[in-house]
Amino acid sequence: MTGGRTRTLAEVYRRFGEVDAAGTSPLYERVAVALSGSGEALRALEAVPARKRHPTVVLAALHDLALAGRAPALAAAYAAGDGEAAADAAVDALVRMTDAVVAIAVHRRTHPDETGRCAVLYPAVAEAARRAGADAVGLVDVGRSAGLNLTVDRVGITYGDGRRLGDPSSPVQQSCSTVGDRPVPTRAVPEVVARIGVDVDPLDVTDPDDARWLRACLAPDRPERLARLEAEMALVATAPPLLLRGDPVDLLPDALDRVPADALPVVTTTWALSRFPPGSRLRFLQRLVEAADGRTVAWVSAEGVGVAPSVPTLGDRRASGHSIVGLAVLDGSAPSAEAVGRCWSRGRLLSWLADT
Repeated sequence: MTGGRTRTLAEVYRRFGEVDAAGTSPLYERVAVALSGSGEALRALEAVPARKRHPTVVLAALHDLALAGRAPALAAAYAAGDGEAAADAAVDALVRMTDAVVAIAVHRRTHPDETGRCAVLYPAVAEAARRAGADAVGLVDVGRSAGLNLTVDRVGITYGDGRRLGDPSSPVQQSCSTVGDRPVPTRAVPEVVARIGVDVDPLDVTDPDDARWLRACLAPDRPERLARLEAEMALVATAPPLLLRGDPVDLLPDALDRVPADALPVVTTTWALSRFPPGSRLRFLQRLVEAADGRTVAWVSAEGVGVAPSVPTLGDRRASGHSIVGLAVLDGSAPSAEAVGRCWSRGRLLSWLADT
């Protein structure tokens, strides 16, 4: 390992601590900086494949070991919120358990933002059902591993203008600020008769290892985020979705076939298509068009500007800091998608645009 490579890796971890984690996770700020300054830790990080060497992956792997009881000193430091102890314990755990960290990092993908996007999805799914004249829908969520989007009809949502959607008695309550002149429509999502998740590596919240990994992807000093995740996982566990493992584009026809014939399949993608190569995004749209030859299919998307094929960009620039909420109802004719909203902060702020 050359000195230049050592410095580069050290700089990545130091920057993560001092810039990315600063202000949001004091524990991770201290741990990342400590890893950047330890020669032993940096040599251990060299054992991790380059594409998995990012601080978010390694810190999640260490957190997973702590939650599993395999790194008790680190777990104790995290529980106490002791940054100095956490820094020492993280360096020690990484050096002593390098093989375990590598195994987790290679096997897992990080999900630091894995949470339901129901405040954005709910009005769009309801609007899709209205346009298709559907009394029941089957939800097919693509690329969001844990299926938390599939409880869209079972959560309670409060918008900034005071409007409420969903179940006011649900243990999962979400809030969303609103901007713009058009209010979010209050139409209800009809009966959901199928819940199907499709992903390369879907996570089953009823599996202890998968659930622990979702927790591990959160910083240990963000209790409010953990509480939200726990509530959402518990809700999913009461009616677990069908999870299909494999290439989402290839599996999409199978997933749609599993929706009862008398229900409208509604495919949802939320910040998932950006992980697809551009060619796969086009194949995804083609799969939807092909499926619509035999039945009406809807697609609801929340993706970065220009990411979702056929969804208008409204003249917005790519990487502009917000996303477009798209809606397409395909019935065998030429595909036509509409931009029904803009959203920011992964759905915490919504501007509804559609004339309903």
